[in-house]
Amino acid sequence: MSAQPTQFVEAYVPEDSVLQTARRLAHELGLPTVTPSVGATLRMLAAAVGARAVVEIGTGTGVSGVWLLRGMRDDGVLTTIDLETEHQRIARRIFIEAGYAPGRTRIITGLALDVLPRLADGAYDMLFVDTDAAEYGASVEAARRLLRPGGMLAIHHALAGGRIGDPAARDPETVTVREVVKAVRESEDWIPALLPTGEGLLAAVKRA
Repeated sequence: MSAQPTQFVEAYVPEDSVLQTARRLAHELGLPTVTPSVGATLRMLAAAVGARAVVEIGTGTGVSGVWLLRGMRDDGVLTTIDLETEHQRIARRIFIEAGYAPGRTRIITGLALDVLPRLADGAYDMLFVDTDAAEYGASVEAARRLLRPGGMLAIHHALAGGRIGDPAARDPETVTVREVVKAVRESEDWIPALLPTGEGLLAAVKRA
């Protein structure tokens, strides 16, 4: 995609001052964030499944969390997991500035692969994965258990930095992402689509 259409896509749903602040704080901390187009897609996906209960792996400074909350039902709760308490402290402030009461978020500090087994089976409408590629496979397995039928799985960085279609790219991250994307495509449990928005978003609906 050339620069001009990409710029148009990223600007199509503009970010308000709250998201701009969260993005600036992430930049200051050296944290990557979802692009506006990915955020808008997450909001749409959450709205499409009528999400009341969403799990997010990778809180960051709250950029993706705000987008998800804006697509969720008014009584929905976002459970967001991150290892860094400082990031979560900022995200908690951002959520409040975005107008969400503390009860709309459940912020859990820890390793996602330690936290996910403690969450209830079939109790969630959406799982968003924005973490190290090494955890993608385990996150997909967790999603199969956590999501209700018709629930939505979304995995960020699904194009492996643009390398996923290059057979010569054999670095561990690219190989891992390629294997997970292929496994979801070939599984009878999912109805998937690989979206080229931002850094790539693998979206899949859990079959009934």
